[in-house]
Amino acid sequence: MVTGKIVVDLNKKETFNNNVDYCVGTGRLGLALTDEYLRELEFVQKMIGFSYIRGHGLFSDDVSIYHEYEENGEKKVEYNYTYLDRIFDSFIRVGIRPYLELGFMPSELASGTQTIFYWKGNTTPPKDYKKWTDMVIALLKHLKNRYGEEVVSWPIEVWNEPNLPGFWYKADMEEYFKLFKETFLAIKEFDKRFMVGGPAICGVRDAEWIEGFLSFCKKEGIRPDRITRHHYTVEFPERIGHYDYSKLEDSEMRFANLQSTRDIVDSFDEFKGLPIHLTEFSTSYTPKGVIHDTNINAAYLARQLSRLGDVNEAYSYWTFGDVFEEQGVPDSLFHGGFGMVAAGNIPKPTFWTFYFYKQLKLFGQECVHRDDNSVIVKSDKGYAGILWNIDEEDQNREISIACPDGGEYTLITKTVDEVSCNPLKMWHDMGEPAYPSADEIEMIRSAAWPLAGSSVVATENGSADVSVLVRRNGVVYFTLTKRDFTPDRGYDYEKVIAFH
Repeated sequence: MVTGKIVVDLNKKETFNNNVDYCVGTGRLGLALTDEYLRELEFVQKMIGFSYIRGHGLFSDDVSIYHEYEENGEKKVEYNYTYLDRIFDSFIRVGIRPYLELGFMPSELASGTQTIFYWKGNTTPPKDYKKWTDMVIALLKHLKNRYGEEVVSWPIEVWNEPNLPGFWYKADMEEYFKLFKETFLAIKEFDKRFMVGGPAICGVRDAEWIEGFLSFCKKEGIRPDRITRHHYTVEFPERIGHYDYSKLEDSEMRFANLQSTRDIVDSFDEFKGLPIHLTEFSTSYTPKGVIHDTNINAAYLARQLSRLGDVNEAYSYWTFGDVFEEQGVPDSLFHGGFGMVAAGNIPKPTFWTFYFYKQLKLFGQECVHRDDNSVIVKSDKGYAGILWNIDEEDQNREISIACPDGGEYTLITKTVDEVSCNPLKMWHDMGEPAYPSADEIEMIRSAAWPLAGSSVVATENGSADVSVLVRRNGVVYFTLTKRDFTPDRGYDYEKVIAFH
C-alpha cells in the first residue's frame, strides 16, 4: 500500500472553478416522453440538481415540430408543439431547463436523405435557409409565450459535431458556417439577448475547425456568445459482440488539447476571453463503451472535474441516464451506456463523483488544496474534499489541516470503490441478468451506494491529522467539521457499546 501525505496550507489559495451542476446531457429529446427516462431524470435532479439539459433531436421527426402541406396549389408550413411542450414541461417540473441544440433537420425541410442513429436523425442542410430560420424563430417565440422571459437565458447551440460527416453531410465546413451565420443573425434580430454558440465540434480536425470558424466570424463581423466543443478521452475502441472496449488516454494530453482550444480563441483579439462550453464530455464516445459502468470511470472523471473549469466556463456530462437509443435499444442492464444512472435508478460509481463535486460546491468555494489526486475546500463549517485513486495500488492518504487546539472534529467519509460501491460486480456475480426482476434490481441497487464512515479527531499542535483509505479506482468524499458534543443526561456511549 502506498502512503501519501497532504499538508493543507491555509494561506495558500488555489484556483478551482467547480461548475459541475451547470448542464448535463441526454439522449434524443423524444425519449423524455417515456416513464423510465423521467424517473431517472427526477432521481438525478433530486440528488444532484443540474441547471440545464442538452440533447439531440429538437427538430427531428419524432418531436414533430415542422410540417409542410399544400393548399390551393401553394406550399405552406405549420408547426406542432404538442410533444415539445410535454417534454419541456417535464424538464421544468423537475427543476431543469433546456440547453437548446438546434438540430437535426426535419425530413420535410432536409436537402437530402442522410440520417444517423437507430432513430434516423437527418443530418443534411436545409433545402431552404429561410424556412429553417423561420422555424427557429417560431420556436423561440413559442417558448417565450409559454415559459416567459426566462427563455432568453436558455443557452443555444447551432447543430452538433458538424466536423464529422455522419452528423453533417460531407462534414462541409463552409456549409456549416452558412448555417451558423443565418441562424445567429436571425436569432439576434429577433432578440439579441439570446446567447448563441458553436461550432459544437468533436475530435477530428478540431484546431482547423475552431480556427476556421473564428476566421469566418471575424470576416463576417459576427461575435458568437461562446465557443462550443466536445471532449472524450479514449482511444479508438475494439468492438466485441455488442460492446466497445477502449483504453483511456493520458489525462495531461487531454487537458493540453483543451488548452489548445483556449489558446486559439485567445489568439484572436476580437474573441479573446470568449467563454468555452464543453457541451459533451465523457470517457468513451460510444453508448456501448463498457468503461462507463466501472469504478475506474468514476476515478478518472474525478480528476477531469477537478480541472475542466480551468479553461472552460461550462462542461456537460454525456449523459444523465441510460435511456438512450443511438445504436438501438440497449441489450442488457449494464451495457456500457453513457448514463450515470442505469435502468431502475441504479446509480453507477460515476454518479457519485458528480454528487461529491456538487456537495463540495455546496460546502464552500474557497479552495485550499488541489493536486492530481485531490481537491480540498474550506468554509466556516470546516473542510471538505474529494480524493481519488486511478493507480494500481491502494493508497492511504494522510491529511494534515491546521485547526485550533483544544477542540474535537468529526471526520465523515463516503467511499466509492470496487469493494464498497460496485453494482456492476453484484450484477456480474448474480449471473449478468439482461432483464433483472424487480427483486434483482433492488438487490443490485443496494450495492450502488457509498460506504459511510466516521471518527472523532482531536487537534494537536495546531493541526488535525486524518488518514483516509483510497483504494484502487476509488473516490472518497470527506468532511472535517467542528464537533459539538451535547450528550443527554445519563447517556454514556462507551458504556453502551461495551454492554454485554
